[in-house]
Order: sequence, then structure tokens, then C-alpha cells
Amino acid sequence: MRLFIGGACAGKRDLVANRFPAATWWRAGEGAFPDGWRSRLAPGQCLVITGWLDGLTAALVDEPDDDRLRARLVAELEAMVEAERREQGEVVLILAEVGRGIVPLDPAERRLRDLAGWLGQDAAARADEVWYVRHGLARCLSFS
Repeated sequence: MRLFIGGACAGKRDLVANRFPAATWWRAGEGAFPDGWRSRLAPGQCLVITGWLDGLTAALVDEPDDDRLRARLVAELEAMVEAERREQGEVVLILAEVGRGIVPLDPAERRLRDLAGWLGQDAAARADEVWYVRHGLARCLSFS
């Protein structure tokens, strides 16, 4: 699994599109979150998953317990790693980094940022490669 993370409009999508031109793309915010990727992953193919903030926003409404939601997300990340291990395809995650700005006053917005931060940490811990993207430039932070 590869992870590309950076702020809004940092160039993540363009960079991934150039590196994986034949990839299938799925927006996590388009229903079946967080497990909708399963039906789109195909052997020998690359699946790019983006739209995590939209998916998290919707999931926060349905799940009041942050620990339970985080556990569900970790289970999906583990399933992605396992699917790659079984050669069912390659997964590329694009995550927005939202923790470097002003802390919002609204509790729901703070909760979203907390969960996005945990998701980034959990994804980075499982990824073979972690790329930080800023101003269209990518730096590899981790390579296994």
C-alpha cells in the first residue's frame, strides 16, 4: 500500500495520476464507507482511494464512538494490506492533512480532524511507502 498525504491543493491527485495512469479511482465519500473499495480492487490493477474526509464526515454522523470508528478504519487498512499480499491488486491512498491549521471551535470539526489524524497515522504505519506532497513536490518519508 502506498500513501500520499498533504494539504489541500498540494498536488497529490496530479502526482498520483501521473505515477499511476492506468489506475481505477474511488472516492471514499461516495457510499459504502469504509469498505466500498473491495468491489473495485482487481488483480494486477491499481486502485486509488481518495475523498477520505467526506467519508469520515458521513461516518461521524453514524458512529458516535471514535474508538469504534477508528477500529473499523484500521480493519479496512489491514484488509487492504492483506488483499495486496494475496496479489488482488495495489492500493494507493490519498489523504488530506488537516491538522496543521487553526483548531476549530466546533466539536464536530475537531473530531473530524482528530480522526483524520489517526487515520493518517494508522495508514502510514501499514503503508510500504509514505509520500508527503507540498507545492506539487513529493518527498518519500518511509519506504519498506
